[in-house]
Amino acid sequence: MNKTLLTGNEAGAWGGRLARADVIPAFPITPQTELIEAMAQWIADGEMDTEYVQMESEHSVMSAAIGAEASGARVFTATSSQGLLLMEEMMYIASGMRLPIVMVNVSRGLSSPITLWADQNDVLAQRDAGWLQYHCMNNQEVLDTVIQAYKIAENKKVLLPVIINMDGFVLSYTREPTQVPEQKEVDRFLPKYEPTHAVLDPEKPESMGIVVLGEYMRFREQHHLAAENAQKVTKDVEKEFAKRFGRKYSAVEWYGDRDADNVLVTTNSMSTSAIAAVGKNQAVMRIRMLRPFPVKEISKMLEGARNVGVVDRDVAPGEGGIIYPEIRSALFDSRKKPRICSYIAGLGGRPVSKQHFEHMFKKVTKPKDEWIY
Repeated sequence: MNKTLLTGNEAGAWGGRLARADVIPAFPITPQTELIEAMAQWIADGEMDTEYVQMESEHSVMSAAIGAEASGARVFTATSSQGLLLMEEMMYIASGMRLPIVMVNVSRGLSSPITLWADQNDVLAQRDAGWLQYHCMNNQEVLDTVIQAYKIAENKKVLLPVIINMDGFVLSYTREPTQVPEQKEVDRFLPKYEPTHAVLDPEKPESMGIVVLGEYMRFREQHHLAAENAQKVTKDVEKEFAKRFGRKYSAVEWYGDRDADNVLVTTNSMSTSAIAAVGKNQAVMRIRMLRPFPVKEISKMLEGARNVGVVDRDVAPGEGGIIYPEIRSALFDSRKKPRICSYIAGLGGRPVSKQHFEHMFKKVTKPKDEWIY
């Protein structure tokens, strides 16, 4: 296992390379471009035996990903921001057809006005699209989660596509020490792809995603159950990954005093600053798996807290933070409901420092919703 300095984009690219993706349809968009450039260069240099397909738009990218995966190929792609929204129509088709595509989203705030920096409105707009979602705190986690994602997505109890999310520029263009596993180690963990879903074959023509009318609800139920199955499959894959590679991950992670009264809930890269701000009687609960939403884990972890602040790097105008009401819902049946408030911070990449989180910890004892500047 080699340790080197990688940007988040390079880490995502290495994940796709080590997973031996067969087909990579792509379209460049800042701040994702470097990720696809790295893979295209490896293919051009003969270091990666993969079909790279440059498409004319992100909508076409997801269309090509669907066609390739339906034909039995292991597919990898990446996008950002407006590009992810342009894919949206096809996102529902990919998940409805139960195709285990893996895609990295390099989060960037949405226009207008235009920003090149991160917030999570782009990826959270897809939370109901039927894809699994894993949100990464650092570059090592990006690489590791891409590899894990294939093992989860391709499990016959799941068969759903996956988004791995990282913050644009904050991670994508920042170099961090990252362990790159040996190919043979990854091959033992993630065997060669053998599709368990129906595969398109010119010799045996068939239709996929056809009209079902009255049976539509049954298909949606199966889709929902598959997403629920992903919770246990994810735990099993995380355990195996930890055993083989020595790095542990969980759907929800806790940092600080286990019996803390005051807890901040975070996702993605700003979690590192939040963890650095943890003091006495304080803790950070980081959500790594956002879909399926780990209600039981969240409820259990927060049941002893008195004060909870949910830090959203996103906003639904007229409603507030997007993750905040999901946390409130998860706590609805708790016997001892903590007081809970919403913080909105870091939109468009605005820095969220250790001092900002210290301020939030101080304010959370007297819960009040607040925008953090």
